[in-house]
Amino acid sequence: MTVAEPSHISSRDNPLLKELRKLAHDPGAYRKAGRIWLEGDHLCRAARARGVRAAVAVFTESAWPAARPEWAGAADKTVVLADALLAAVSGLESPASMGFVLDLPAPPPIAADWPTVVLDRLQDAGNVGSILRSAAAFGFAQVIALKGTAALWSPKVLRAGMGAHFGLRLVESVGIEALDALTVPCIATSSHRGEWLHRTRLPHPCAWLMGHEGQGLSAALEARAGLQVRIVQPGGEESLNVAAAAAICLHASASTAGG
Repeated sequence: MTVAEPSHISSRDNPLLKELRKLAHDPGAYRKAGRIWLEGDHLCRAARARGVRAAVAVFTESAWPAARPEWAGAADKTVVLADALLAAVSGLESPASMGFVLDLPAPPPIAADWPTVVLDRLQDAGNVGSILRSAAAFGFAQVIALKGTAALWSPKVLRAGMGAHFGLRLVESVGIEALDALTVPCIATSSHRGEWLHRTRLPHPCAWLMGHEGQGLSAALEARAGLQVRIVQPGGEESLNVAAAAAICLHASASTAGG
């Protein structure tokens, strides 16, 4: 297959650069654009490893000669920018030398019987991305983000997810009624009531419900849970960070399933 030569961009007013600036700095811009910006070779490799083909691959002039043997043909179109232009787009303290523009995946239907994590109005992008990583690591292949949760494909969530997005079925910005499609039992976490996690026989598959950093689960969502659990904290802290709690709970589920 003949690989087309890359396009070279030297103007900061180029339409692609204007699009990249929006995608890199506006958490919800991808919804309107229908495209996602992945910055850095780690995320690009994670997408490529899952068979995702980029619409556009972007490289700095200094990086392209060494990158060409590996990355030529990795996208429908390749562009090369002056280093300063890509640095001006970047949302990172240390700008990367490459990135991918991907078409936003079509919203999938909810899989009724998959191991699932439900996110209820989580605000912190780092927490959301960390939970996606834990979900992927522990076999919870579906994540449902209710309305009010940080945008799943935003740059900060993508960076915190470290490539987990591409191994997950992601359903976002849905109302609580969408959970009617689930047939697996729901489990709620609490800092002060419920059964102790380490003593509980956990159902598998199941859906773990993870709530807002300060307010926890909404009453309506908590009412859907057939089981409530809490994590033992002998150190006496009032509560755990939601991402830490999710990792503990999902690991416990994976251990139950494996045992």
